Amino acid sequence: MLFPKWVKIKQRFTGPVVTDIDATIAQEFAKVGLAEKIKPDQRIAITVGSRGIANISTIVKAAVQELKKIGAIPFIIPTMGSHGGATAEGQVEVLESLGVTEDFCGAPILSSMEVVQVGETPQGMPVYVDKYAVEADGVLLMGRIKVHTDFKSPIGIESGLMKMAAIGMGKHKQALLIHSYGVHGIRDIMPEVAKVMLQKVNIVCGVGIVENAFEQTAIIEAIPTPLIPQRESELLRQSAALMPKLPVEDIDVLIVDEIGKNYSGTGMDTNIIGRIRILGVPEPSSPRIKYIIASDVSEESHGNALGIGLADVTTKRLFDQIDFQKMNENVITSTFLTRAAVPIVLDNDREALKTALRSNWGVEPERARIVRIPNTLHLEYLYVSEPLLPEILNQPHIEVLGEPEEMSFDSTGYFPKTDFTHA
Repeated sequence: MLFPKWVKIKQRFTGPVVTDIDATIAQEFAKVGLAEKIKPDQRIAITVGSRGIANISTIVKAAVQELKKIGAIPFIIPTMGSHGGATAEGQVEVLESLGVTEDFCGAPILSSMEVVQVGETPQGMPVYVDKYAVEADGVLLMGRIKVHTDFKSPIGIESGLMKMAAIGMGKHKQALLIHSYGVHGIRDIMPEVAKVMLQKVNIVCGVGIVENAFEQTAIIEAIPTPLIPQRESELLRQSAALMPKLPVEDIDVLIVDEIGKNYSGTGMDTNIIGRIRILGVPEPSSPRIKYIIASDVSEESHGNALGIGLADVTTKRLFDQIDFQKMNENVITSTFLTRAAVPIVLDNDREALKTALRSNWGVEPERARIVRIPNTLHLEYLYVSEPLLPEILNQPHIEVLGEPEEMSFDSTGYFPKTDFTHA
């Protein structure tokens, strides 16, 4: 089969960047009067989730240092629902893979799947909270605010502090309850659970994090607890405006070098690839991608290949790394089973691409519109096939790097990972 030539391109995105995290944390804590809210020797829990948030270990470390300055005794709690195999040890492992360690951050990690009921929603759902959070004198509710991969919220509460409170601090038990209602659970019930937590747990303040298109920290904002729902909705709009996207909307084959929980909670960001695959939820109108190839799973995912079901083709390399216990626990908790459905498995990237192109009806392989990305989080550097160049060249934020060249594979038939290493 004759593959088209392709060329590396660079997309230019704009957005703010936090250059001094320590100073920003200090300023934000002062802005909300945190020193007046916390007494000396009070134990303060800091929530940390499972997402690959830029600079998360540095942000946590800065928060620990500021809490210690005002005489508090900070500690870290994993707040990630069912992730990490829904075990206390697995959740510590996830934090450590993100660089959030006791040594670096200067605070102990207290991990437990035990929860305490603190109330119930107006509709009667029990509200559970991590036992260490309940036992603490206060909780610093920290998390990234961004558009959700499963739904669009009419009230602007998607993936952020409210979700961290409800599903993160509620651990596996609350996650199961909320997800048992499908999209209705995470879109409509989740904010109600979070509101109860904000009332029943001593949340000293929220710390909202927003990233720009380069996965850089764009905003760190301390939010007074009563204002968390309103301010999260406002920051969500800012986050959506800063998101990266693919350079074109019509693609025959999208090659994703790595899927992974560190790139998106769904392995591949549904907002980037235009696929949701949840029963009863309409698919996005764009981008329009015929076939997606998932080539590998990130080391940071520890075998959790959730999101493989968003692809049409995968490789033996990825399949052989799947930890079905971790992946199944995650997808069964969410109830969105299609996202863990394993697609057709081919020997390597070359065979996967051949298969996708053979199924691209009516389009000669050398005329195929192909895009290759390292993952759905990093979209600055990518490859596009030569037939896309006329459309790419008209976009002022895109720079073509070099001349079109033949596709190259290593001795095992995979694209070299180093293609993106020296971008």
